[in-house]
Amino acid sequence: MNGTDRIQCHATFLVLTEKIESPSSMVRVVSSSTVKPPPRPRHRIPLTSWDVAMLSTDYIQKGLLFHKPPSPPMFHVVDHLAAALGDALGDYYPVAGRLVTDQHRDELGNVEGYSVSIGCDGQGVEIVHALADGVSIADVIPPDADVPRVVQSFFPLGDAVGFDGHELPLFVVQVTELADGVFVGFVCNHALADGTALWDFLNAWAEIARARLNLATPEGEAPRPLTSCRAPLLERWSADGGAASPIVQACADLSELIERSEPPPLRTRMLHFSAESLASLKERARQELLTAGDTAGAAALTRFQALSSLAWRCITRARRPAPEQGTTCRAAINNRARLRPALSAEYFGNSIDAVSTEAPVRASMLLERDRHGWAAAAVGRAVAAHDDEAIRARVAAWMAKPVVYTMRWYDPHGTTVGSSPRFDMYGCDFGWGRPVAVRSGKANKVDGRMSLYPGRDGGGSVDAEVSLTPEHMSALEQDEEFWAAVSMGAPAPEGKL
Repeated sequence: MNGTDRIQCHATFLVLTEKIESPSSMVRVVSSSTVKPPPRPRHRIPLTSWDVAMLSTDYIQKGLLFHKPPSPPMFHVVDHLAAALGDALGDYYPVAGRLVTDQHRDELGNVEGYSVSIGCDGQGVEIVHALADGVSIADVIPPDADVPRVVQSFFPLGDAVGFDGHELPLFVVQVTELADGVFVGFVCNHALADGTALWDFLNAWAEIARARLNLATPEGEAPRPLTSCRAPLLERWSADGGAASPIVQACADLSELIERSEPPPLRTRMLHFSAESLASLKERARQELLTAGDTAGAAALTRFQALSSLAWRCITRARRPAPEQGTTCRAAINNRARLRPALSAEYFGNSIDAVSTEAPVRASMLLERDRHGWAAAAVGRAVAAHDDEAIRARVAAWMAKPVVYTMRWYDPHGTTVGSSPRFDMYGCDFGWGRPVAVRSGKANKVDGRMSLYPGRDGGGSVDAEVSLTPEHMSALEQDEEFWAAVSMGAPAPEGKL
């Protein structure tokens, strides 16, 4: 018979529910509650190719560090965040759903494959209240040091991947009370949203939280629900412009496509690049390109290209590769404004790809003197080539042979650039002031990854979160070219050559 059968995925939940508890003895969970959206009719949202590809990817883990509010008491802060979150889920109701797998059969009853959708049944999101006894803001953001391991304990669901959203919440918040501050950790299923969508949601939630503090409610009446001016576009994109249809994966069991892997031990550092330092990197690259006769490349240069070039060359040098070893630089890129017609900036879901420099270049060539400009231009060409035609070609190729991204896609000789300083991270003021810092958990980290965040001081500055194996990080800390570009506030380690 024709049709679909709903598939339940209980096994993953039984394994992972314990992860809601922090593994660190320095952090203890006080309470956990479920926040649900206002009642609404049940609804299904099919995952697109961009979403399905993320089913084996770690949940996104981003968090904001705040000073402790002078008042009210800490438990009121959790209640305040939960109330505003409930209002935000009115518009962003898919965040409170779960993934649903359907089995597809042909007319003879034979299984053709499986598809995944977001079941918007209002199951809710989790908000966890935790205490980090004796941990201060200074402990979380120490100067000139690795990101402390305690930060990983500020994020629940540390080992979850997208497929686990069949039973686990698609979004979990952990509010950790520090001695003199508050850390709010956000954990989001990557099949639900990319970074652009996540930070739009967080800013909408923060906007509502600020408004609730100024809302006058008559005694005895419940506060009226609030909405944000950031209404999301929830309808999923399709290449033909019509309604998106479920994508059927031809496999015996969808869970067979999911891989779980533990990366090697990594060190992570947060490094600051001032606007002046980035301008200097860009100008150096421009002069090298002009000298080489590449006037087009020089004219198209951006600060992003210059910083990516610096990271690519210096990380490659820190690995001490063989001269003939090939290497590339890959960067996450937002498709929304590149599509024709352009996809709304408020599109809630995934709309990203990873672009790469041309065929791997020999490490010896990349590391030659005066190759900073060449590497920056190579990154620029990869970004410029990613237009509407290229995006649609990628989607068509994926539809012909669907894949789920796993660690097999990781290039141990390449450099990867993710996140974006364009995300409004420091605009997330929930009512008691701007964040002090942005940090992430252990998820989605590999050797050679750099995530870019806006600098808190603004003005075009950037904070770069760099993850490397201990051996490679130690070598990078001795790299004079790299450290010359790192700005004050993150001085060179003792002993740098």
